[in-house]
Amino acid sequence: MASRRRRSMRAWPVLVGIALWTQAACGQADGDRVAKLDAIRTTQHARFVEQLDALHRDVDTLSAPDKRYLRFLDGWEANYEGRYPDAEGIFRDVIASTEDDALGTRATASLMNNLNQQGRYAEAYAMATRAGDALPGVTDPLARFVLLANLSQMLTFAGQPEAGLDYAEQMLKATPAGQSPCQAMVQKVTALEGARRLTSHSAELLQTIESCSADKQPIFADTMSLILVDRLLEEGKLDDARAAIDRLAPVVQASQYYPHLIDLAAQRARLFDLQGNVAEARKAALATIAIGHAGDVNEALRFAYRILYAIEKKQGDTASALDAYEHYVIQDQGYLRDANVRNAAYEAAREHFHAEKLESEGLSKENHILRLQKALDSKAVETSRLYITVMALALLSIVFWLVRTKRSQLRFKWLSSCDGLTGIYHHQHFMSEAERELRLLEKRSGDSCLVFLDLDHFKQVNDTHGHAVGDAVLKHAVAIFKGQLRTADLLGRLGGEEFGMLLMDTPRLQGSVVAERIRVALAGAPLVIDGAVVSFSVSIGLACTDITGYDLPRLCRAADAALYRAKHMGRNRVILDGDGFDSASLHRA
Repeated sequence: MASRRRRSMRAWPVLVGIALWTQAACGQADGDRVAKLDAIRTTQHARFVEQLDALHRDVDTLSAPDKRYLRFLDGWEANYEGRYPDAEGIFRDVIASTEDDALGTRATASLMNNLNQQGRYAEAYAMATRAGDALPGVTDPLARFVLLANLSQMLTFAGQPEAGLDYAEQMLKATPAGQSPCQAMVQKVTALEGARRLTSHSAELLQTIESCSADKQPIFADTMSLILVDRLLEEGKLDDARAAIDRLAPVVQASQYYPHLIDLAAQRARLFDLQGNVAEARKAALATIAIGHAGDVNEALRFAYRILYAIEKKQGDTASALDAYEHYVIQDQGYLRDANVRNAAYEAAREHFHAEKLESEGLSKENHILRLQKALDSKAVETSRLYITVMALALLSIVFWLVRTKRSQLRFKWLSSCDGLTGIYHHQHFMSEAERELRLLEKRSGDSCLVFLDLDHFKQVNDTHGHAVGDAVLKHAVAIFKGQLRTADLLGRLGGEEFGMLLMDTPRLQGSVVAERIRVALAGAPLVIDGAVVSFSVSIGLACTDITGYDLPRLCRAADAALYRAKHMGRNRVILDGDGFDSASLHRA
């Protein structure tokens, strides 16, 4: 689980990177001072800041389009410095006032990333969804390049790395003439990292670092280098990781880019911790915390507090260990909450946009029918035309009937396998699919875990808030479950508030980690509805093929027995079949 979290976090600096478009792409002449200033933002940032101040002193000499262009650069710098609310206001001004489509597209792209960094995922993914729908109509090469870049990163961070990779590949092919391929390569590596398909020797990663360095794009190169360090640490190549950190440190210090500064400090703490150098690990962890801002929740701080907790606990300093552990829990739960909200925001934006589109199409069809009726009234005396019109309407009715019949067939097929409330497999289909998958696993001696989950005290939710809220809790729980599972895993509703999961190719230890992660995610993400906060937890029973075998009825009995023990021991915990392991108690210890 730690590896997955680090890999998700590592790509976040690219959010600002998307706005680091070094091509002067707004139709300005080569000699234009603003366009020249735009071109050095990432390659010579210190000089960029100096010249930005100088240009503001001469702002009265600029034309109206150049003033808007300068305004956009002010927003970019505010975003770079982490002043996100200031940058948001500037980007909105540029979008509202600009007459230049390319500059407006850049400001829209920057605003999407800005909202993402502020944690306002609903707005960000609503913009991304509309941008994806508008993409086929974008013919300007540079505007299309920017939209593809943002769609790639937004889908990657919404837990859709394969879709993000597809947009990154399109971005590579659509790179405008004279534009560095660095940014498109970064998006591809980010998507591959999100899909957990990178190693320290992946050609895509190493080539991207080389390309961005050669093109004098230090922010992008540093982002990729930090991913390389992470991979080296995960693979236990500590000497190589130490050499990479030492090479990277002066470059990151020179850029003074906050996400890289704090991330590099956390990497250093992690390296010393893995080497067993307690003094240096503690020093680096404290340095990481010193870099952080009040209220920050990020993976760098999570690692720092976890390392401090382990050191203080080992040295017997109970008070300091407790303080570090409390901060670690805040960071850990903050990450889970952020990931769940981001995934839910993407799904909600997609569904809302689809509903709006269907409604718009429906209104268009109604208007079309009204126009036909008016035409028929005005041409009632023309028998031949009326006959043709009637025939056409009859044909349309037949087509409409066929479409409705087909839709009904598809819906009946869906209802035959899925639960009508939550949209996941119902009990019978889940059991059927689970039995089929277990037979395949048995043939190749694969590992699997059957997980039974029961929402604690769910009847109290219905009694206190009503069944409508109870239904919303079930849907909310399913959304969290989906965010923690892979595509190959099975998820079904067994009845009421009971759910089942079959974790494919998952040994016992990994299955217990996944189950605990689900328990923590559910406990840390209460449902907020109609001004009320509905908190709930889950009891989990786990049975694995390594002990119980591949017979589904035996696995069900073992998982059900483990679930019964979890509820009997106080609920809100994970129990494994056969060993009595209580992961919630261990977590609290």
